Amino acid sequence: MLNPIATMIVCLIFILGSIIMSIPLYYGFVAGILFTGTVLYKKGHSFKDIIKSLVLSVKDIRNLLIIILLIGATTSIWLSSGVVPTIMYYGFSYMEGVNFLLAAFLIMCTVSVFMGTAVGTLSTVGLSLWGIGLGMGIPRNLMVGVLVSGAFMADKISPLSGLLNLMLTTVNIKYKDALKSMIITLIPTLLVTSIIYFILGQDYTMENVENITLFKKAIGESFNTSPILIVLPATVLLLSVRGVNPLITFPVGVVLGSILTLAFQQGNILSIIKSLVFGYRGNTTSAELNNLLVSGGMVSMIEAILIVVGAFALIRLFEEGNMLIPLIDKFVQGINRRITLIGRTGLLSILMTAATCDQTAGIILPGTILQEKYKELKLSNSVLARTIFDTGVTIAPLMPWNVNSFLIKPIMGISAMHYAPYAALCYVCPIITIIISYLQYRDKNIRESF
Repeated sequence: MLNPIATMIVCLIFILGSIIMSIPLYYGFVAGILFTGTVLYKKGHSFKDIIKSLVLSVKDIRNLLIIILLIGATTSIWLSSGVVPTIMYYGFSYMEGVNFLLAAFLIMCTVSVFMGTAVGTLSTVGLSLWGIGLGMGIPRNLMVGVLVSGAFMADKISPLSGLLNLMLTTVNIKYKDALKSMIITLIPTLLVTSIIYFILGQDYTMENVENITLFKKAIGESFNTSPILIVLPATVLLLSVRGVNPLITFPVGVVLGSILTLAFQQGNILSIIKSLVFGYRGNTTSAELNNLLVSGGMVSMIEAILIVVGAFALIRLFEEGNMLIPLIDKFVQGINRRITLIGRTGLLSILMTAATCDQTAGIILPGTILQEKYKELKLSNSVLARTIFDTGVTIAPLMPWNVNSFLIKPIMGISAMHYAPYAALCYVCPIITIIISYLQYRDKNIRESF
């Protein structure tokens, strides 16, 4: 009989096999679920309990599944209403001479903190910046990597972030205490990442792109651009800042976008419904621009939903079989140095995020189980929270099998394997936290590896 760690490794092989063989990822999760369910059944778990766990896993994420569909609808309505084309139109003018990669990164960082959701920021403001960047001739992989880097600032420090509030509850600390600790690694992370994007962005400026004029002309001929259209992103941002539930924010945005489509773009109810469900494709005089103004609608999110359901169902079976605790126990054994504990915390959070395809386990399990060890070695829970967010939470979008990557792909049109090399913040942040933690907590006469 396979032990828990071996079972998880086999499941990960199924998932990675799907990626390598270029078959739908949910097949890998289905194989993992069947395999893990069989292991649990042979260990004495009843078939009824296994099925019950699977049903509960879907029930627990029903709101998330609705939000995923709404994200697909949102990307379409931002295009059909003319919001994205309008932002592109003005952006081509006002971004002249600006290092756009650096500007896009800083804009995404700021907006994501206010919105509190990385994927939500990507599907709205990120989509507009993406259009401008591609219009300037910036490679798609690089542009998406920049946007992902900025967007995931939401998960790291936004007081509206569900993940951050989950962490605050798990380790029992206040936001101000967490922020005070996180700012120590946040500032150098932002500085280093900004320098990287400034250097990469030197090659992309408005003056060097000949088709900008053609794009502006095509947008002007096909859309009624107006500053009034900015009411849509302004409303979404305001609702997010006020802490309104995404189940309300996204529908409000879709309704408002539909009204703007009717008022400004001469759309009709049937065409709006069609774009919300089946997607939108630009119909301008520029074929190249049309390839940028594309959204798959809610239908494009179905595969992501199947993958998310599979991921959470597999996590539930891991929990049912108590498979995660033994792995954590192995990591905790023998730790008697603060720097070792911090290093193991980061590694454990990354492994939990990788094994369970979601950041939740990478937060709750180390955040809960390691508190006593942190107390024993006289480290505050704010350091525990900082380490988890700088490692397991931040690197999540780099993994092709992670829930975040599933949601980014239909929005931006490429998988994690393509944008991951350019998502600089996701690499810089773990490195910075390791260096700073070493400088803060290393023993004067002893140097240890993690």
